[in-house]
This record gives sequence, C-alpha cells and structure tokens, in this order.
Amino acid sequence: MIKCHLSTLLGARKLKISDVVRDTGINRSTVNRLFHETNNRIDFDTLEKLCVYLECSVGELLELVSDDND
Repeated sequence: MIKCHLSTLLGARKLKISDVVRDTGINRSTVNRLFHETNNRIDFDTLEKLCVYLECSVGELLELVSDDND
C-alpha cells in the first residue's frame, strides 16, 4: 500500500490544512483526505503542487509499504 506522509510533513513545518488549501488552491477535501490517509488516488497536478509547496520530493511525501497480509 502507499502511505502518505502529509500529516508528518505539515507537523514538522507547523502548518495546518487550511494553510495548504489557502497557499496551493488545492480543494480542502482533497488535502483532508491525504492528511488522514483516506484517499485512494491523487492527481499529478495535486502531487506537484504539494511537493513544490512543501519543498519535498514525491518519495518524501509518498512511500510504498508492504501490506501485513503479504
């Protein structure tokens, strides 16, 4: 499965979801779903905006982790 580290990155930078929404123009529900890891897909444009805004790489934002069922 893919793990999203948005909550960790925002916490380290002392940012809120509302800051991301205001500064990037990404829909609040999209940011909220990524923050709480309830999203099942992400648009490349959204991914790019988040990486540019947070000054991070895709690999820092998203991580492939093995499922416990495997």
